[in-house]
Amino acid sequence: MARSTNTQFAVAVHVLTYLGGAAAGRPVSSGELSESTNVNPVHVRRVLGPLRNAGLVRSRPGVHGGWELATDTRDISLAEIWRLLQGADPVLGIHGPDPTCTTGRTVQQALTALDRTIAHAITTELEHLTIHDILTGRANATLP
Repeated sequence: MARSTNTQFAVAVHVLTYLGGAAAGRPVSSGELSESTNVNPVHVRRVLGPLRNAGLVRSRPGVHGGWELATDTRDISLAEIWRLLQGADPVLGIHGPDPTCTTGRTVQQALTALDRTIAHAITTELEHLTIHDILTGRANATLP
């Protein structure tokens, strides 16, 4: 089975949960977040950018600087993170078939409709969970 190559959502949830568990007032470096997520620091910073633009995190410059939450973990829904990082991009790996192929057009239309349905279902489910739920383990208890 093919694995998704877009890890931004998972990295964002990890980073926000990590920051939520950090001691109050202690900024966390990109390097520390990179080690925890086991991904390249550049990828971590690319994920942090949209989170900062949305007001979920802030950075402190300088030697003792780093990243910290700008919002309470109870106020950060996983759906908000999903929308920030996924946007309108397809959930399914939809290809671009030959536009003159009747089969290709039919498959494309069906998969596009299915993709919208799946994206809506994902967002609806994620609305029920927050970073606080992940941090406290409540998310594990509410999932089937």
